[in-house]
Amino acid sequence: MKRIVTIGGGTGTFAVLSGLRAHEDLDLSAIVTMADDGGSTGRLRDEYGVLPPGDLRQCLVALSEAPNIMRELFSFRYDRGGLKGHSFGNIFLSTLERMTGDLDRALDIAGDVLKIRGSVIPVTLEKVKLMAELGNGKRLEGEHSITNCERISRFGLKRLWLAPRPKANPKALAAIRDADLIVVGPGSFYSSIVPNFLVSGVLPVLRRSKAKKVFVANLMNKDGQTDGFTAVTYVETLEHLAGRGQIFDAVLCNTTLPAEALLRRYADEGEPVSRGAREVVGRPIVGRDLLARRLYRPKAGDTLPRTLIRHDPAKLADAVLSFL
Repeated sequence: MKRIVTIGGGTGTFAVLSGLRAHEDLDLSAIVTMADDGGSTGRLRDEYGVLPPGDLRQCLVALSEAPNIMRELFSFRYDRGGLKGHSFGNIFLSTLERMTGDLDRALDIAGDVLKIRGSVIPVTLEKVKLMAELGNGKRLEGEHSITNCERISRFGLKRLWLAPRPKANPKALAAIRDADLIVVGPGSFYSSIVPNFLVSGVLPVLRRSKAKKVFVANLMNKDGQTDGFTAVTYVETLEHLAGRGQIFDAVLCNTTLPAEALLRRYADEGEPVSRGAREVVGRPIVGRDLLARRLYRPKAGDTLPRTLIRHDPAKLADAVLSFL
C-alpha cells in the first residue's frame, strides 16, 4: 500500500483528497496549515481561543466514507442569526477541542464519527499568526489580511513568517518521513501553502524524505498577489520563501482553459496559470487537463468569496498517481 501525504489547506487539498479517496489501495495523510484566521474559523479562534478548524474540517469531509448526510452536515453553514457564516463542522471540532483540551484527540473523535479513511494532521499544534512584509516596508498581520491584500504584486513580498515560529507536530514529521509520494497544493499560495513550510522542522525532514515530491499549480492566478505567475514561478517562489534549494521533483499544471465567458467574468480576479515558456533543470513540468466542467456552487451562509473555477478531483487524482 502506497503512502501519500498532501500538504496545504482549503479547497485545493479538498479536491486532491476527494479524488484520491476513490482509490482503495492508498494510505492517505493530510498535513494542514494552522494559519487560517478568516470567516467562521477566525471568529472561533478569537472567541474561544481554539486552533483553526476550517481547513481540518474540509479534509475530514474529503476523506469521509460516512453516509452523504453526515458529509453534508459537517459542511452545513448557518445563514442567519448569531451563527450566521459558521459551519457546523467548525463548531463541532472547536467544541471537541475545548472538551478534550487536545486538537489531535478531537480530530481522532471526528474521524471516527465521519469514518475517514486516512489521517488529518495539523502541521503544528501551536497558536500562530501569519505575518508578511511588503517591499515598501508595510507589514500585514494575519492570514485574512494577507489573503485580501492586492498590493503584493505591486511592491513584492520581502518576507513571510509565522509569529511566534512554531514547532512541527511530530505526527506531521512522521508522515513526511514515511511517505512514498508528497503532494503540495493546489491552494491559496501565500495563506494555505507557504505557511506549512515556515513551521520549524518541516523543511529539513521534507528534504531528507525519499518520497517523490510533486507541486500542483493553481488553475488561476490571484489579482494583486500572483499576477503573471507560471507553474514554474510558483515553485521557485515557494522554494525561495522556504529557504534556498530545490524541494520538488516535478510540477503538475492544468492545460485546459475555462470557457471564454467564465474567463471574462473573472478577468478582474486573475488570469489562468500557464505552464511557462521554460523548463526547470532536473524537474519535469507535466501538463494535464485538470479542469472541472461543472461550476462550484457556493453554500448558503458562506460569507467568504469563492472561485467557481476548480480542479476536477478524479482528473487530479489520476494525474497525481501517475508519479508513482
